[in-house]
Amino acid sequence: MQMGMIGLGRMGGNMVRRLMRGGHQIVVSDLSADTVNAIAKEGAVPSSSLDDLVKKLNKPRAVWVMVPAGDPTEKTVMTLAEKLEAGDTIIDGGNSMWKDDIRRAKALKAKGIHYVDVGTSGGIWGIDRGYCMMIGGPDEAVKRLDPLFKTLAPGIGDIPRTPGWEKKTGNTAEQGYIHAGPSGAGHYVKMVHNGIEYGLMQAYAEGFDIFRNANSKEIPEDQRYNLNLPEIAEVWRRGSVVASWLLDLTAMALIEDPELSQYSGFVQDSGEGRWTIEAAVATAVPADVLTAALYTRFRSRQEHTFAEKTLSAMRQKFGGHVEPKKAAGKIA
Repeated sequence: MQMGMIGLGRMGGNMVRRLMRGGHQIVVSDLSADTVNAIAKEGAVPSSSLDDLVKKLNKPRAVWVMVPAGDPTEKTVMTLAEKLEAGDTIIDGGNSMWKDDIRRAKALKAKGIHYVDVGTSGGIWGIDRGYCMMIGGPDEAVKRLDPLFKTLAPGIGDIPRTPGWEKKTGNTAEQGYIHAGPSGAGHYVKMVHNGIEYGLMQAYAEGFDIFRNANSKEIPEDQRYNLNLPEIAEVWRRGSVVASWLLDLTAMALIEDPELSQYSGFVQDSGEGRWTIEAAVATAVPADVLTAALYTRFRSRQEHTFAEKTLSAMRQKFGGHVEPKKAAGKIA
């Protein structure tokens, strides 16, 4: 299948590579001409502008936007809308706010253009592991794009089947992607996914901070332990109930640098955590853990603990995020 990709950053470029491996033809565009030329050498079709990209796509066109959420996505989607025609589809695979998806979908529907929102998880590892996708949009457009989603998704792999799932038919969840619902549903599910991620990361971070301080002079000498954090992370990966990919990444960071000295402890939030809490308030759902995890990220920009360094290490490992090196005591 043919598709256009706008944005060749940490995830966009690797998604192009995975799609090309699956036999798809991808026309690419990026603000950096060097980046476009580099991936063109790997087999992608280069374009010099959005007009050029649109001209190189067969109708009905499909264009995936993978640029930073917010104003960059808004401008790209609306500019594309002026260049595309009825029957074409714009796919937003970034971390947009779901309410923005609903607004854009309504605006594009008036032009006959489909809008599909795809909450995408997989980070810099997705090129090999595949991308978990939560999709929102009209049935017709999502069904037509299925070959792309199937190629990007992890597939069943070696994960044991959930008992009873073999009775379900025509469902793609086992493959690693779902059509969650109409416009905005994909990013809504991804939003809560990231809110939960905050809580999971915070739990690991606090636990390893407790371990690191187990030999503190504040406690009696006969109750102190000099614990090996890389070993604990590694043994938990083997049969423990708290095993997870986030723990795998934590173990990786600790074996490389047990003190996590290369991390400042400044921890950003990308927006979804805040939106998750707003959704919880709107629906009167208690979200104690997720709220506390978000507030901890705010505090990390004023003072830094080993727990925050652990959070920063996890973000760098799964998404390639490099935190600002802010001095303690300063508010970002």
